[in-house]
Amino acid sequence: MERPPSWSWLDAPAPHHRRYAKGGFWRNETIADRAYALADRDPTAAMFLDAGPRADRQGVIADAEALCLSLTELGLRQGDVVSFQVPNWIEAAVINLAAAMGGFIVNPIVPIYRDAEVGMMLADCRAKALFLSPSFRNYDYGAMIERLRPSLPALRHVVFVRGRRDGALAFDDLVNAGARRGFSRPAVDPGGVKMLLYTSGTTGRPKGVLHSHNTIARAVECCVRHWSIRPGDAIIMPSPVTHISGYSNGLELPLLAETRTVLMESWNAREAISLIERHEVAGTVAATPFLVELANAARLAGTRLPSLRFFACGGAAVPPDVIPSANAAFERCRAFRVFGASEVPLVTLGFPAAADERLAATTDGRIVDYDVRIVDNADRDVAPGEEGEILARGPAMFLGYADEKQTQEAVTAEGYFRTGDLGRVTPEGAVVITGRKKDLIIRGGENISAKEIEDVLHVHPTVAEAAIVAMPHPRLGEGICAYVIIKRGATADAKALGDHVAASGLARQKIPERFEFVSDFPRTASGKIRKDQLRAQIKATIEADQR
Repeated sequence: MERPPSWSWLDAPAPHHRRYAKGGFWRNETIADRAYALADRDPTAAMFLDAGPRADRQGVIADAEALCLSLTELGLRQGDVVSFQVPNWIEAAVINLAAAMGGFIVNPIVPIYRDAEVGMMLADCRAKALFLSPSFRNYDYGAMIERLRPSLPALRHVVFVRGRRDGALAFDDLVNAGARRGFSRPAVDPGGVKMLLYTSGTTGRPKGVLHSHNTIARAVECCVRHWSIRPGDAIIMPSPVTHISGYSNGLELPLLAETRTVLMESWNAREAISLIERHEVAGTVAATPFLVELANAARLAGTRLPSLRFFACGGAAVPPDVIPSANAAFERCRAFRVFGASEVPLVTLGFPAAADERLAATTDGRIVDYDVRIVDNADRDVAPGEEGEILARGPAMFLGYADEKQTQEAVTAEGYFRTGDLGRVTPEGAVVITGRKKDLIIRGGENISAKEIEDVLHVHPTVAEAAIVAMPHPRLGEGICAYVIIKRGATADAKALGDHVAASGLARQKIPERFEFVSDFPRTASGKIRKDQLRAQIKATIEADQR
C-alpha cells in the first residue's frame, strides 16, 4: 500500500482509541459487511428513493461489486485513495460502497470547490482515482481536471459520472465491465482509515480528517437512538453527501439503520415539500436556512407535513425564535440545534422532545457520547457555566489528521479535540456556543477559511493588508466581509478585488460579499488584528443600515 509518509503515525493508535476498541464502543464491521447482511434478509428493500430501478439493496450491492472489481483491475489496492466530486446522486453511494468492499479510502470533495481547492486536495492525498460529473450547475468540471491533471502525477484514472468525455473512463462502463463476474471480497479492517475529508483550516490550508468505519458508525448509531429513527424511515438529504452530515446521514444511514434516503441534488423548499409528502419522510439533518425556508414554504402551501418527526439543524447561527417558529408550522416535527464538526461528528444531539422546546431553541444540544471540557487559554477547566474553549473526546471522534503535526496541535495528550469554538455547559448538560476561537466563517453550513481568502487578496497590487471576518447574513447565517487597507496612491475598487478572488480558482462562495476600505485595523499591543472588533463593527454597520 502506497500512502503519504506523514500517515505513518497511524500505525500506533492513540491510547483513547485503544480504550474505545477494548470497551465495546464499536461495531467492528464495515458498511460492506452490513450491506451483505441486510441483503440476505431482504434483497429488494429500497435503499434510495426516486433513484432508478437499481436503488434497492441487491442493485446497489451488485453495482458496487462490479465497480470495485473494475477499479481493482485498473490497479487500485487497499489503502489507495478514491476521490469523488459528484452531486447527491446514487452513484456516490455505489462509489462509497465499492470503496468499502475493496478497502479503498474515499475522499469526498464538495462540488462547490474549484481548481485551487481540488488541486490541493488531490495532490495532498495522492488520489489514484477521481470520479466527477463532466459538468454541473453550468460549471465544466471536465475542463477543470484537464487543467489540474499535469500537476497530479499520482492521479491515474479520471472517471466521469452521468456523462462522457473523449478518451476518458465512464462510470457506467466500469460497472458494466465488472457486472456478473466473480467477485472475491478482501478482508478489510473496520478500524483502519475509511474516509479522508478535507475541512477548512485556520492556516488557510485544508486539513485531511481521517475516519474509520467504526468512528462513522458510532456517530450514526447515536443519532439513530437519540432521534428514534426506525427501520424503513425515509430520510431526506439536501446536504451534500460530500459533507460529513450528508455523507453520514445520506449514504451510510441506510446501511447502518435500514432507512431509505431521498437524495436532493440541490435544495428547493417547494420540491422538498413534494418529496416529504410523497415518501412520508421522517426527518433530516441540514443547515439552518433550510429549516426556515421549509417552514415558510409549508405555510404557503397549506400543509403541516404530518410525517416529519425531526429536523436537526446547525452549521450556522440559529436565532432562538427560529426553532419554535418552525415547530409551529409543522404538525409534529421537532426542530432542534446540534453541534459538531468533521473531526467530532455531533458532540450534541439536540432536544427532540416537545417538553424541551426551550432548550432546543436556546442551546446547541445535549452532550451525548462525548466527554466535554470547557477550558481557558491555559487549558485549565473553567468553573461550571463559565465560557471557554470546547474540547471534546469520544468514540465517534476522528483518528486524526493526515498530517501528524496538525493532529498534535489539535488533539491534547488526553485525546481531546480542540474544537476552536467558545461556549459553556448548562446545568442540563447542554452546550451553548458563544463565539469562535478559530478564524473561520460558517456560511450556510460550510466552513470557510479567512486566511485562504486573505492570502489571495494580499497578492493584488493595490492591497496593502486585508482581514476577512464573518458578517451577519439573513439567509446563510454568516457572510464574508473583507476589510482592506489600500496601498498609498492606489484606488479602492471592490469589484476589481472581487474579480481577483474569483479568478484565483477559489470557490465562488468564498468571494467577499462586502468590502470595507479602512486606513488601519484595530490591533493588540503586539500588532495582531482584533478581528473580534471588526466583526462587531460590521455587525453594527449592517444593523444601522437596516434601520
